[in-house]
Amino acid sequence: MSEYLTTREVAELLRTSESTLRFWRHIDRGPNSFRIGKRVLYDRRDVEQFIEDARAEGSSGRALA
Repeated sequence: MSEYLTTREVAELLRTSESTLRFWRHIDRGPNSFRIGKRVLYDRRDVEQFIEDARAEGSSGRALA
């Protein structure tokens, strides 16, 4: 079974703010997320893939944001 992370946990992992994650969701950027009721959750594998993609884009000289 997958491990699911809260917005706070993902923000800590990415060293960014929860409001940045909310903004990224609003503009359809950042790691994939989903809702269960009022909670926004992230699959740890999606967050790890987001980090790998950002690393690859960063090494090509293009910024993610």
